[in-house]
Amino acid sequence: MKDKCKKYETLFTFADEETLNEHLAICEDCREEQAKMDRVSELISEVKPFYKKKKSAFNHLKVACILFALVIGGASIGVVGKNQDLTDYIRYGETLSAEDLGFPVDSYGFLLVE
Repeated sequence: MKDKCKKYETLFTFADEETLNEHLAICEDCREEQAKMDRVSELISEVKPFYKKKKSAFNHLKVACILFALVIGGASIGVVGKNQDLTDYIRYGETLSAEDLGFPVDSYGFLLVE
């Protein structure tokens, strides 16, 4: 019983193409392995455009999510920055009155003007 040649992987990985082709000319086992590798290469080249398209769509989705976050974040900062009561509530947990800020106020909480 003939042992199967085990040189294909080594030659495919480490040798130059000329040395591999010389060995393939004389070795039937390695030609079979090369045929399998050729079929795998054909399959990979066939599905490659689909993976590129899928990756491109995913990148577009990431850009859309980032833009959405920027728009919502920008709008939120604009609303919070212009609304002093909301800013106080976020910072201190409650809205600050004129009395809390140290201004003289009457019994209704209005500024006391003398």
